[in-house]
Amino acid sequence: MSVQITTAFVTQFSTNIMFLLQQQGSRLRSTVKEYAFMGQSATVVEQFGAVTPVKNQARHSNTPLISTPEDRRWCFPNDYDWADLIDQQDKLRLLIDPTGPYTQAGVMAMGRGQDDEILNGFYTANYNGQAGTNSLGTITAYNSGSQVVAVGTGSSTYTGLNVAKLRAAKKLLMAADIDLDNDEIYCVITATQHDNLLNEVQVVDLDYTDRPVLVNGKVSAFMGMNFVHSERIAGATNYAGGSVNLAATGVGTGNVNYAVPVYTKSGMALGIWNDIQASVDKRPDKRNSWQVYVTETIGATRLEEKRCVQINCN
Repeated sequence: MSVQITTAFVTQFSTNIMFLLQQQGSRLRSTVKEYAFMGQSATVVEQFGAVTPVKNQARHSNTPLISTPEDRRWCFPNDYDWADLIDQQDKLRLLIDPTGPYTQAGVMAMGRGQDDEILNGFYTANYNGQAGTNSLGTITAYNSGSQVVAVGTGSSTYTGLNVAKLRAAKKLLMAADIDLDNDEIYCVITATQHDNLLNEVQVVDLDYTDRPVLVNGKVSAFMGMNFVHSERIAGATNYAGGSVNLAATGVGTGNVNYAVPVYTKSGMALGIWNDIQASVDKRPDKRNSWQVYVTETIGATRLEEKRCVQINCN
């Protein structure tokens, strides 16, 4: 055997790719109303309030004129960008074209950005008025916290998500005269709240429900609410600097570790100024490296506070 045979040895690289654990795209975009916009800000909807008729007018009396409340809800865009460089030399050493997986990673990141934008729109100050300069404050501050379910609801101490809290949230939505027969309710929960629900007899015992609520061991819906799993809500896991703006959500104070959003589809809006766009271009200023670039411009807002409820959980 030739002693020079080692010079013919080759290195075999795998052509398989695997993305490490991450939320692959948006989970909340389909749960909200979606609008297309242009400009530096946009009016999402023109809003008209309820009026009351006048009863038992005297004969030949003047026609009553009743002012109809009118308002408009505003949405403001935020730009999201992501890019990475792939050296020409690195590309030559690979058996796969890396630009495809890099683009997929960027697009998935943009989807997570959409969820963060929706959650920020839920938690933080929204704006209305003629020019969008009137702040409505946060969901926790609205009407002295009337849209917040307290952390101790249904227990003698601070507790996680339970049936009593879901009942309280649904009661608030029904009391606001929301047409729940034609408007879907969504509840965004982490793995912690999902585990809380598995401890609730009413959720897992068929004696309490007219149909199974567990699908392959996962709570998908209960009491007319659709559960969406997301680890991006305001909670203990991202309290120290996550993507979601925690200002005035109540997380971190008063034994509140999670702020669980509950809303109807008609209660939240995602504005799209520029949907996800991706490009792969050669950069002469970077020794002809390939740049994978992904961008989007979006904004989100509550459409009406009484269509949104925050459940505080321990």
